[in-house]
Amino acid sequence: MRRVRLLPLVVVLAAPLALSGCWGGGGLDVTVRGDFGKLPEVEFPKGGPGESLAVETLKEGEGSAARKGDLVVADYVGYRWSDSGRKLLASSYSKGTPGAFPTGQLVPGLTKALEGARPGSRVVARIPPKEGFGEKGDPKHQVGGDDTLVYVLDVRAVYAKAAGPRGERAAPLDEPGLPKVAEAAAGQVPRVTVPGAAAPGRLQVRTLVRGGGPAVRKGQLLALQYAGYFWRDGKAFNSSWSEGHPAAVAIGTGQVMKGWDQGLVGQRVGSRVLLVVPPSLGYGKKGLAQFGIKGSDTLVFVVDLLGAH
Repeated sequence: MRRVRLLPLVVVLAAPLALSGCWGGGGLDVTVRGDFGKLPEVEFPKGGPGESLAVETLKEGEGSAARKGDLVVADYVGYRWSDSGRKLLASSYSKGTPGAFPTGQLVPGLTKALEGARPGSRVVARIPPKEGFGEKGDPKHQVGGDDTLVYVLDVRAVYAKAAGPRGERAAPLDEPGLPKVAEAAAGQVPRVTVPGAAAPGRLQVRTLVRGGGPAVRKGQLLALQYAGYFWRDGKAFNSSWSEGHPAAVAIGTGQVMKGWDQGLVGQRVGSRVLLVVPPSLGYGKKGLAQFGIKGSDTLVFVVDLLGAH
């Protein structure tokens, strides 16, 4: 079983925008052509990159600007560039699913490039090693210690670190044998009271806030807030609020626990959902020692569905 986790938070790129035309100069040295939301054409000059961080917004978006701790969802291409040449490292356009970028949890240059970005912006960044992976590089991502990173990011959405549900609140859940969830202030972990009864043997799904957005589809990147609790004592073992930023997962594809795939696909964006997940649909007999989860643990989750891409 896989644990609930963020998508690989990388040091590759992401973003969405709407732009036609060509841009070059401004210290970046590269030329970018193409329309927003489509694979950009990136032209590199001869020789190696400059040594400083350079960021340029090719198209200004609208809406709230990203701040440190916010989650940015974006389509992207990412390259490594050095005196010996350049190479494409990753492209979300080829996969059809954007990337997730929690500002403050990325390499420094990428966090700086995304802070202030608004939905609908196209951002280009040249990130030298000292603002990237440093002298050691990152073999996992095929980045050497002398490699500069170049990103083109089309920003689709920005989710504030205090984001929560948006919709019509259902009547308070007062169903025998199920947890009660009390309202909490924005940005705070929901308060959950687990009943002193045996845990249900099957997956339980209840909608606490009915969002008015589109239904979540299998294969989408789901931006969310969540908190997980033990049925046995009601204590929280993990949450996005305590991590300091919203999370993102690929839903319905087996990358998270079965209880999430089964319980969240079909829910509407903006909703708050209660999940009670038996071990067979959670972490199985092995549990997850990292969070103190035993193989016999039934888990309770409160999940806010912020957006689906």
